[in-house]
Amino acid sequence: MSKDVRPPLPRLTVITLGVGDIRASIAFYDALGFSRRLKATGEAVAFYDTGGPVLALFPWDQLAADAKLPDGPRPAAFRGMTLAWNCRTREEVDAVLAFALGKGAKLLKAAHETDYGGYSGYFADPDGHPWEVVVAPGIEVGDDRRVHLAE
Repeated sequence: MSKDVRPPLPRLTVITLGVGDIRASIAFYDALGFSRRLKATGEAVAFYDTGGPVLALFPWDQLAADAKLPDGPRPAAFRGMTLAWNCRTREEVDAVLAFALGKGAKLLKAAHETDYGGYSGYFADPDGHPWEVVVAPGIEVGDDRRVHLAE
């Protein structure tokens, strides 16, 4: 690479989740209140505005094929990643967890005080994708729904 060429600016734009039942997953994320966009894609793929990176749902087997990875066996254990729903207060964490559970999420870990001075709990979506619901020091949620990190 010549010294005149700048490297590309890194950006995270879309998080795509492989799902076993696209209809059930669309219903779940709709019920959580995420705003679905590009509805013309029907049930081939679903895109959601999250206030930051886009959340996409795509059939598990098709996503595996697209990435040239084996479709199975599908892991029942931890997959090495979580999604996060950052909150402004401990009360909001409790409210979000209760809301998600009311929409069909499975509780993985009840909300609790963390060793870093935060408060968090975990739920799983219908395909077992884990979500942490958290309020953490140094991470603020703005009116724009984006997280703002302390320096």
